[in-house]
Amino acid sequence: MKDFPGTPGTGLGLALRMSQFIFAAGSIASMATTPSFFNFTAFCYLIASMGLQVIWSFVLALLDAYALVKKKVLHNAVLVSLFVVGDWVTATLSLAAASSSAGITVLYFNDLGHCHFGEECQKYQISVALAFLSWIPIAISSLIMLWLLAAG
Repeated sequence: MKDFPGTPGTGLGLALRMSQFIFAAGSIASMATTPSFFNFTAFCYLIASMGLQVIWSFVLALLDAYALVKKKVLHNAVLVSLFVVGDWVTATLSLAAASSSAGITVLYFNDLGHCHFGEECQKYQISVALAFLSWIPIAISSLIMLWLLAAG
């Protein structure tokens, strides 16, 4: 398998995983600090999806850091296949959760004018924005993993 930036065990790969982790954790923190997010199914789905993303990204960031420290290559075909499936599943779930939460945020708080909570509405919007920012490096990682699998 070829070695190019963003593959497992490289600095860019670690940076992508850490950015996924940080943005997903920020999205969870912003949403979980509101008192009534559980009243909206889309927001609960966002929390669940970002929770899965935090776990996945953290474990793979640890694996990347270990590979960097030990100077190991993580291009085993079975391992890369696992990365491809995991990345595509988390990317799909994250995009769906961010999109559904954005739709609820726009509909309920802007179109219907039901946002009388002030700070709570801003936290919902920040959480959705961070979820979309988390999806960007997830999408990049997914494409790199698919490319690596196809090149191998």
